[in-house]
Amino acid sequence: MSYATLMVHMETGRPNTGLLKITAQLAERFGAGVIGVAVRQPMQMLYGDGYVSGDVYQQDRDEIVKELKAAEAEFRTALEGRVAFVEWRSAQRFAYLAGYLADEARCADLVLTGVASGDFLDASRNVDTGELIMLAGRPVLIVPTTASTLKLGSVLVGWKDTREARRAVSDALPLLKLATQVKVVEIAPEEDLPAAGQHVADVVTWLKRHQVKAEGQALLSTGDDATALYAIGQDQGADVVVAGAYGHSRLREWALGGVTRDLLLSANRCSFVSH
Repeated sequence: MSYATLMVHMETGRPNTGLLKITAQLAERFGAGVIGVAVRQPMQMLYGDGYVSGDVYQQDRDEIVKELKAAEAEFRTALEGRVAFVEWRSAQRFAYLAGYLADEARCADLVLTGVASGDFLDASRNVDTGELIMLAGRPVLIVPTTASTLKLGSVLVGWKDTREARRAVSDALPLLKLATQVKVVEIAPEEDLPAAGQHVADVVTWLKRHQVKAEGQALLSTGDDATALYAIGQDQGADVVVAGAYGHSRLREWALGGVTRDLLLSANRCSFVSH
């Protein structure tokens, strides 16, 4: 198992420098090609907003074309000549932007994206990363804006005994094989600790059979699992966190919302998530 084709989501209207550097590094490691994708939503006419001239709509469309061309130029400059092949896709869509990206993911093994940086009120530019993960049917590597190198010295797997966690570890296997050390951690209430210990032992055994250097640990929950996982990652010096996405509420807790977003995604590490 490997990654033959990567898809990188380019956010328009801002540089994607770190994201493209990590995409290039990953593609070079696996001999993969890269498909670049960008999408924008044109200005929408809402009834009751009053008169808006056609010139305003045309200016908006011209700006979108300009931003999409700039994103393509940045993508090609960063990757052409470095990877097996490059391909560019872009669109203007009135429909939900994450849906377009998820559809395009049909031709990729792994999707790379940044954390949406803009104003969430600007739905024309910002793709909901959570919806992308939920819809894509592909693993997603989320790259924080501060990251520019994909280090794989240490990888932390945040385990829960669920379908999504099993999917995430399986999807991440090519990366895990490159890691110097993998630590599988399940955080559980006291009554579930024995079972959690067996879970991580099974996962570690499975990983070792795939030539992954791994160890496991079951830890007592103190009520804030996100903070505990972050602390473990800090102690371990984790370069990447691997986790499953558990549906809308669980996904926003683990991958996008509140404390976990601040702790896991704003840090100088990538997060590998599958649903």
